Amino acid sequence: MGPFIVTADEVDSRKPMHITVKVNGEITQDDNTASMIFSFADLIAYVTTFMTIQAGRHQSWPARRSARARSDPPDWLKAGDIVEISSPELGTLRNTVVDEN
Repeated sequence: MGPFIVTADEVDSRKPMHITVKVNGEITQDDNTASMIFSFADLIAYVTTFMTIQAGRHQSWPARRSARARSDPPDWLKAGDIVEISSPELGTLRNTVVDEN
C-alpha cells in the first residue's frame, strides 16, 4: 500500500481529484470526482449515520462507469486479481482479491 493516508488539511475534497483504477495492470476506470453523483461530504455524512469511521481506514464506493461491469458477460473480480486505486492527491491503494472461503 502506498502513501494513501492524508489529513484533511492536505487535500481540498471540494476540488475535483483524478482517480484511476487498474485491475491486473489494465485501466478499468479513469475519471475524476466531479463525475460522482454525491459529494465526499454527503457520502461521509451518510456513512457515519450507521458506522464510525476510524483513523487509517479507507472507504470506497462503486463508480457508474466501470468498464468491467459493462462487458458482456460482466468481468467480475476474482481471487488473485490485483486492484490499484490511484490519485495524485492521495497516493495508491493496492489490494489482492481473496476468495471468500
